[in-house]
Amino acid sequence: MLPRVCSMARLTGLFVLLFAVGCSQASDVKPLSITGEGKTIVLQVETAVTDKERARGLMYRRTMDDDAGMIFDFEEEQPVSMWMRNTYVSLDMIFIHDDGRIGQIAENTTPLSDTIISSKADVRFVLEIKGGRSRQLGIEPGDRVHGPAIDDLR
Repeated sequence: MLPRVCSMARLTGLFVLLFAVGCSQASDVKPLSITGEGKTIVLQVETAVTDKERARGLMYRRTMDDDAGMIFDFEEEQPVSMWMRNTYVSLDMIFIHDDGRIGQIAENTTPLSDTIISSKADVRFVLEIKGGRSRQLGIEPGDRVHGPAIDDLR
């Protein structure tokens, strides 16, 4: 009987490890600052740099902290299109040029929608934060994004 218990314990441990790896999202959480006229906003964001991380993004999440987000790095400036498939939380999508300047913001995107949300210009990064937060925080086109979450990607 004892060997079977040990086997079950190993299997349970292996299952927990595989579940944790399978559920993992993008890579680490790092600080990101947005600065503009008289304001500095600090967020804690995950980075999505691989094709797999960018494809999954914030899908399947049911909640999101007010100071959280995800930064997508597309490695060079290009037109970028996003959608909300399998994304349950409304997001603000902040389109950012390679130099860190915000170009455009798509506010309060519709959860679970396949509607394409376009950058309308070449951008390198997209920052996704909880829907409505960019307006609440006063984030605007022309503001600058910097800090380890974006600087480490360059």
